[in-house]
Amino acid sequence: MMNFSTWPTLLVVDVEGNGTHPPDLVEVAALPVRDGNLDTSTAGAWLICPPRPVTPYATRVHGLTNEVLAKAPAWRQISDQVHGVLGTAWICAHNAHVDYRALTAHLPNWAPAGVIDTLRLAKATYANLPSYGLDALIEHVQPDLSAAPAHRHRATYDAYATAQLLVAMGSCYETWDQLVAAAVPPGMPGTADEAPTLW
Repeated sequence: MMNFSTWPTLLVVDVEGNGTHPPDLVEVAALPVRDGNLDTSTAGAWLICPPRPVTPYATRVHGLTNEVLAKAPAWRQISDQVHGVLGTAWICAHNAHVDYRALTAHLPNWAPAGVIDTLRLAKATYANLPSYGLDALIEHVQPDLSAAPAHRHRATYDAYATAQLLVAMGSCYETWDQLVAAAVPPGMPGTADEAPTLW
């Protein structure tokens, strides 16, 4: 049985973009998980006014409009604050390379201790599910999302749901190292192959 008190500092993150390629950030959420519990009291959530308009498709996905975001600060005004909250903690996200890539593009001096991907973890934990998307995992695990902020496809909601899934799946492993072996994508910070070898 997992002893959650052995986990390092970890933040479940989610970002939403404006639909351009590469994306400009319009929302970032960072939710700490401590001792197997979601610490909403110290979570970070930021709306951002992007330098380029939000595409109609992106607005249909997350519901954030150019009008709403016009009142939000620009990234340069909050980037130090976001960097300060993330620090050097582990991060976790669903399909984590997307969020990791977006955050590192916007925070060039930031480097997490490691990256947990709940998509990869779900494939290791739950064999033969028809889908490993966030909606399918919510349906399978049935986490309590009654206190989740906002709605699906907003960064705060998706980070909350992902954190619940992480804790549920984490309880299927005996140690943090076992979870890391199952959940850190190759080449991402936190993989065992980062250790120097003699060869």
